[in-house]
Amino acid sequence: ERQASILRASELISKGVYLRDPMRFDIRGSLVCGNNVELDVNVIIEGDVKLGDDVTIGPNCILKDTEINSGTKIQANSIIEGANIGKFCLIGPYARVRPGTTLGDHVQIGNYVEIKNSNIGSKSRINHHAIILDSDLEEQVTIGGNTQTSNHDGVKIHRTKIGHGAYVGGGCNLVAPLVVNANATIAAGSTITEEVA
Repeated sequence: ERQASILRASELISKGVYLRDPMRFDIRGSLVCGNNVELDVNVIIEGDVKLGDDVTIGPNCILKDTEINSGTKIQANSIIEGANIGKFCLIGPYARVRPGTTLGDHVQIGNYVEIKNSNIGSKSRINHHAIILDSDLEEQVTIGGNTQTSNHDGVKIHRTKIGHGAYVGGGCNLVAPLVVNANATIAAGSTITEEVA
């Protein structure tokens, strides 16, 4: 298996992919790369992974069954699985993007953020330590640090919907099912259980 990874690394290099250290790189599936792709040390590829032009993957990242579009940067120690990542996004370090997640273009995902089964609109920002589960965010939404969408009521999983341009302060709990309408502002430290105008 190690010999196969070294052979695949050599093939990638011959196609113009920059591997910071070909000896510290593992492919356990298939990888398709655009132009000018850079992979740092200890990157692990599992399943089917596709990287667009000018994508940069930082050290110690795991990519599984994922498409990452042009110009996006995945910072160190991040795990991206079963996701579709838009163009010119900035993710991590230490981010976890779980299956069923789609990010629009120019999305920023901060350090230690976890996202699962969610749609994140273009130009949205999700700051450090936030947890976004089963949610639909329209464009230009800001989520403050340490905020979470609580998706489970003990019986069923529910979704949170956040409209265009909404601003959610840090340390908030958004309890689904929930709708936060466009351009709403939620103060830091709030627990929200009803629709926000």
